[in-house]
Amino acid sequence: CDLVAMRAAMTAGEARADQPAEFALQKGGLRPSIETSLHAVFPQRVVVHVHCVNTLAFAIRQDAKAALGAHLAGFDWAIVPYTKPGARLAAQVQAVLGPRTDVMVLANHGLIVAADTVAAAFALLDRVVTAVKVTPRSVPPDVGLAGRQEHGFRALPSDHPLHSVAMLTDLLMLATSGSLYPDHVIFCGVGATALLPGETPSQAVTRVVAAGLPAPVFLLVPETGALLHEDASYSARAVAQCLGDVLTRVQQGVAVHVLTMAENAELLNWDAEKYRQSLNAR
Repeated sequence: CDLVAMRAAMTAGEARADQPAEFALQKGGLRPSIETSLHAVFPQRVVVHVHCVNTLAFAIRQDAKAALGAHLAGFDWAIVPYTKPGARLAAQVQAVLGPRTDVMVLANHGLIVAADTVAAAFALLDRVVTAVKVTPRSVPPDVGLAGRQEHGFRALPSDHPLHSVAMLTDLLMLATSGSLYPDHVIFCGVGATALLPGETPSQAVTRVVAAGLPAPVFLLVPETGALLHEDASYSARAVAQCLGDVLTRVQQGVAVHVLTMAENAELLNWDAEKYRQSLNAR
C-alpha cells in the first residue's frame, strides 16, 4: 500500500482512509486488510497485530486497563476501547500513542506490538505474552455428551477448552452473555448458544435462526460439554477454540464487556468481512 498517501488521508479525515484498496500499489489483486490503517499509524517499521488468547482474557474485561496495568508495568503501553476495525479505530490508537509507545491493547479485539525490525517485534511480542500469561482452568466433558449428538453436531475432542466453558457455570454465563470480539461474530455467529433443558441441537438451531441470527457453529451443553457442527470451516473451528482458550483464562467473578447488538450487526453486514469469509471459504 501507499503508506504516505494513506497517512495523509487519515490526517485529513478523508472517507477513503477507511478503504485500504484505494491505496493498493497493485490494482486488481487481493484487497489490503481493513486494518491497514491500524498499522499505518505507528512510526515503527514493523507492526504486528495478533489475537493473543492471554491478552484477550484481559482485553474483554470491564476493568481491562487496571487488570493489565499490574502485568504491563514495565512496558510503554496503552489501551483503547472497542471500536469497529478500520480508520476510526486507527484514529483512536493514534490519539493515545506516546513518543515511544510500542504496545497497544485493543479492548475486545487484540494486541499490537511495534518495532524497527522483525526480530525486535517478535521479541517484544514474546515478552508481552509472557507477562499476561494465565494458566487456564480445565474440566473434562461428561460421559453423557455423546448422547447429545444430532443434526450434524458432534462432540469435540475430550481436551477441547470449550468443554470447560460448558462445565463451569461462571464461564457458561460469560459465553452466553454475548459476543466478545469481532472474529467470533464473523466466523461463529453472535455469542454462544447453550442448549435449553430437554432441547436438541436441531431445536436450538431453529431457535437461534428464528431470532434473526446466524446458525450456531457450536453448541454448549450445560454441565456436559460442547458440540461442533461437522461442516464448520477451518476458521470457525479455530475461533471456536479461541473462545474456549480465552474464557478458561478469565478469573472467576470477573465482569466482561460484550459487543452490543448494533456492533454485532455492523460486523455481520460489513462488505470487508464478507470478503474475508469468502477467502477463508476457499
